[in-house]
Amino acid sequence: MPIQRRHLLATATVLCAAALATLSPAAFAAERGTRDEAKVLSDAVTAHIKKVGIEQAAKDLSTDRAKWTNKDLFAFVQEFSGVMRYHLNEKMIGKNFLEVKDASGKEFAKEMVTVAKGGKPGWVDYEWAHPVTKKVEDKSAYIQRVPGTELLVGVGFYR
Repeated sequence: MPIQRRHLLATATVLCAAALATLSPAAFAAERGTRDEAKVLSDAVTAHIKKVGIEQAAKDLSTDRAKWTNKDLFAFVQEFSGVMRYHLNEKMIGKNFLEVKDASGKEFAKEMVTVAKGGKPGWVDYEWAHPVTKKVEDKSAYIQRVPGTELLVGVGFYR
């Protein structure tokens, strides 16, 4: 192989390695939300629903995503019956999640309803596909009831 071509190949290899290094888990972690950020967003969405109602809040969450998302954090709103009232993935809205299982077989939506009905916010751990990597990862969602309703708000972070 001619020297110039080998040099170009070596340079390309180094550049590819550098690019991959920027996609390392440590670099990607900076784009991930935290436990505290999930709680803050959940509190804000719950307060907004209480103030304007679920119909208007769902419109607001959909149209002003810059305000209502943070890194890879987003809220979802589910009825105690299991029906998803708001989700970042619009295909999930209107679907009943009560019987949905995560990758390990856990019926996590039932546990979320149990937490919300308990009156105190809490955490539910489950496995879910990361919206960016598309890989199933461990996730924890902060769950709370919207006061005076049979709705829960959840915001999860990937662990």
